[in-house]
Amino acid sequence: MLSPDKQLETIKRGTVEIIQEKELLLKLEKSVKENRPLKIKAGFDPTAPDIHIGHTVLLEKMRQFQELGHEVIFLIGDFTGMIGDPTGKSETRKPLTKEEVLINAETYKEQVFKILDREKTKIVFNSVWLESMSAVELIKLQAKLTVARMLEREDFKLRFHSQTPIGIHEFIYPLLQGYDSVVLKADVELGGSDQRFNLLMGRELQKEYGQSPQCVVIMPLLEGLDGVKKMSKSLGNYIGISESPRDIYGKTLSITDELMIKYYELLSHISNDELDALKEGLKAGTVHPKKAKEDLAMELVAHFWGKDAAIHAKEEFDNIFRDKGLPDEIPEFGIVWEEDEMWLPKIMKIAGLAASTGEAMRLIKQGAVAVGDRKIDNPDAKLSRGEYIIRAGKRKFANVKSL
Repeated sequence: MLSPDKQLETIKRGTVEIIQEKELLLKLEKSVKENRPLKIKAGFDPTAPDIHIGHTVLLEKMRQFQELGHEVIFLIGDFTGMIGDPTGKSETRKPLTKEEVLINAETYKEQVFKILDREKTKIVFNSVWLESMSAVELIKLQAKLTVARMLEREDFKLRFHSQTPIGIHEFIYPLLQGYDSVVLKADVELGGSDQRFNLLMGRELQKEYGQSPQCVVIMPLLEGLDGVKKMSKSLGNYIGISESPRDIYGKTLSITDELMIKYYELLSHISNDELDALKEGLKAGTVHPKKAKEDLAMELVAHFWGKDAAIHAKEEFDNIFRDKGLPDEIPEFGIVWEEDEMWLPKIMKIAGLAASTGEAMRLIKQGAVAVGDRKIDNPDAKLSRGEYIIRAGKRKFANVKSL
């Protein structure tokens, strides 16, 4: 193991807050002295089947703990996922069914090992202990916290004052998340800055149950491609870790120079010294932002698809945008034309160029759609029967044939 001070230096990289830093250093010192790894917990509710790089901020910090020699526990909140985390919600969210949660959980289990070491990762499901809780045990757990304490949460406070309904089960969610830390005897819990209240709940409950309180490492929320809002699939500003190497590479190149530094800090595996040198080089003008962005794009593709895929993605991207060529492989779609002419947004949706006809119309209005060499700016455009190469945005292509 590295010295406690060196470990703490690595852990602090990119963090928003550590509660409490002195406590964490003491835990690290005891860990080194006793040659006992700390238990590092991070919980993920499988509310959606796919992981984007915003989710990997926590995974990367977990990877760092693994490399420092600690035990990483990837907790899948299959039970709490059915309740739904109320964090940041202005209204009660619709709970998922057990079947939906389990399907999403299986997808999570495969995707996380693009970052974490499979052999060194312990995966647990909180339904194992939460489903077996008796009504008496649940009531005793609830008795450890007051309604006033719950209403300190900003989202609950706003909903209470605006007389927007708050379900009793929503109060239970942070209690159950905190109880997970009690069961696992976690030394450290990781979470995003929007999870602060829930993370501190684990500390409080561990004290109530006579355990040493966990330290909390809070990570920032990653802005999406727009550089403004939190990365989200619903906003379309995301980079999915299961997307094609070409899309990951191209999307990474589209971020701002300012956001690039944050991506490096949170997602790159370069050392702290290399990161400091990069920042200095950009500031002094000895490192070109475009080259730094290309290196970041290559690294991200290599994380998820391997080095060869990263090299190919760069070559393909250069071919498309520098040499005005086309991708080596363009997906082909045979589409049944309902009439002699078919609405372009509908074609785009069927071909996977847009998630919906509404998104397709927005892309067309933005001038981001071309059929062959012809840019389309009319969202009411229709295509006659035939074969077309359609481009949406800078990276999505489809070879569409009428059937």
